[in-house]
Amino acid sequence: MNAKVADRIATAVFYLIAFAIIGVLAGLLGFILVRGVQVIDWSFLTTPPSSVMAGGGIAPQLFNSFYLLLLTLLITVPLGLGGGIYMAEYAKPNQWTRFIRLSIEVLSSLPSIVVGLFGLLIFVQYTGWGFSLAAGALALTVFNLPLMVRVVEQAITSVPPEQKEASLALGVTHWQTITQVILPAALPGILTGTILAAGRVFGEAAALMFTAGMSSPPLDFSNWDPTSPTSPLNPFRPASTLAVHIWKINSEGIIPDAREVAAGASAVLVIAVLLFNLSARWLGRWIHRKMTSS
Repeated sequence: MNAKVADRIATAVFYLIAFAIIGVLAGLLGFILVRGVQVIDWSFLTTPPSSVMAGGGIAPQLFNSFYLLLLTLLITVPLGLGGGIYMAEYAKPNQWTRFIRLSIEVLSSLPSIVVGLFGLLIFVQYTGWGFSLAAGALALTVFNLPLMVRVVEQAITSVPPEQKEASLALGVTHWQTITQVILPAALPGILTGTILAAGRVFGEAAALMFTAGMSSPPLDFSNWDPTSPTSPLNPFRPASTLAVHIWKINSEGIIPDAREVAAGASAVLVIAVLLFNLSARWLGRWIHRKMTSS
């Protein structure tokens, strides 16, 4: 077999692999959306779930998912950004650095159920908060922090070193070089890590069952006092997310339309993740152009 034939065979194999990946994704999304989109309407999105009667919605679960995402990112992004900057720009190759990298690898390989049990012990019982959004956000921070640190570090180290050297040669301080030269250039990669972390927040169920809880109290969406137990903004109330609600409906649901509710909630979850990813990528490219003038 000559080199030209081998090249054509390899090219065909790679194209087949790419089409197979696209086919699996299209089939999965199509199956979920075809079954679920027909269930989605305004009432389904704005009414609370029903315990025994048909016709319930997912309003509290949908709000809880986005609110939990916001709380988790408010904790994860600053910590992950700081850890990534330290590992890429300040950490020297020594035993301490190797220990940090080992800790990051161990944390990233922990099963979500283990993180949930850890959150149950520390954030639910030890703090006295009980099942709450705050406990769920902290547990998901433990779950997502290694990913954020590694992505930020890789995004920073992928910036051409000539940009950093040119900035330092002009007399700019190290910190100003990081904030004004390196971070704008690394922003697309950092945003990708944030998107991946957000997707894990949306789809996580095991860790949240032990920390945020599997039910939501009656919420008054006209009450915006974060200290009120009926306020949707209260971070110390129990909250069931869409992923947890789907699991609960499929495993314990006794309502007549349990399968339809689960299909509709699954479709909403997929659509929300897709819209968030697309909008975040567009926003990242726009910010990158503004900050780098490219």
